[in-house]
Amino acid sequence: MSSTPITKETYLEWYKSMLLMRKFEEKAGQLYGQQKIRGFCHLYIGQEAVMAGTISATRPDDSVITSYRDHAHALAKGMSANECMAELFGKVTGCSKGKGGSMHFFSKEHKMMGGHGIVGGQIPLGAGIAFAEQYLGKDSVNVCFMGDGAVRQGALNEAFNMAMLWKLPVIFVCENNGYAMGTSVKRTTNMMDIYKMGHAFDMPSAPVDGMDPVAVHNAMDEAVQRARAGEGPTFLEIRTYRYKGHSMSDPAKYRTKEELEEYKGKDPLITTKAAIMENKYADEAWFKEVEAEVKKVIDEAVKFAEESPYPDPSAIYEDVYVQEDYPFIKE
Repeated sequence: MSSTPITKETYLEWYKSMLLMRKFEEKAGQLYGQQKIRGFCHLYIGQEAVMAGTISATRPDDSVITSYRDHAHALAKGMSANECMAELFGKVTGCSKGKGGSMHFFSKEHKMMGGHGIVGGQIPLGAGIAFAEQYLGKDSVNVCFMGDGAVRQGALNEAFNMAMLWKLPVIFVCENNGYAMGTSVKRTTNMMDIYKMGHAFDMPSAPVDGMDPVAVHNAMDEAVQRARAGEGPTFLEIRTYRYKGHSMSDPAKYRTKEELEEYKGKDPLITTKAAIMENKYADEAWFKEVEAEVKKVIDEAVKFAEESPYPDPSAIYEDVYVQEDYPFIKE
């Protein structure tokens, strides 16, 4: 039984949060095209239901760690659009003081333990964070996200083994959007059901419809309950889809227009709105109000980012070592 039931408020919050994620990413893509955002930029458009369902089934003190496609995770965990947009601009008011950019959003306050640029590098870190929470006697959990390409890294096997051995409160999530960069999962493995990798460690594992926040919420809720009860980790293969390329430099020519249109028919924003209307949770006036609110938030975030200063060059020496007077830094 779900410990966090799905209510009218859940549906309304899902729609608002997913719309913020979608509009933030659309604006980021537009600004990248204008060269106001530089470097790498990986958009989450299409995958919003994964984070919506995750947040509704977890608590604010539960931590999240993920890879470089991290904008939506940060927003879902409560980080402001202002600090996230400023980070994309490389400004000092950004969540990582302008030093991380798109791939390295982080907030200790919101338990967003970072986007990580090394493919699969966050997997053992997620297990480590869960170990720390367990060691300190807390009942919070870590949700560790990875892509379908990252599951081929050897560190996954080590992390899975240790997590099961020590019954760590971690939920490993493969956001399987079908393509590791531009390579179809079908071309990299004989076993298409990625969740079955968890079976080698006797880890509870399951596939989940990642285009449906209800399915994500229920699967995540069950995994969270298991973790809090001291029963250890879960591996969820959440099957989702990105409507854009792997990054802004990817024309996505490896897939057909027909495939893309098929998944756009499963757009979580469209299906969630339909469910809200069908259940009479809200009317069109409410949706227009939410759209206006989100537009205002995004517009203000862009203004904030554009008006914020860049870090001083001397900041390159800051936040490198815990010890402020570290003696081996040389001018």
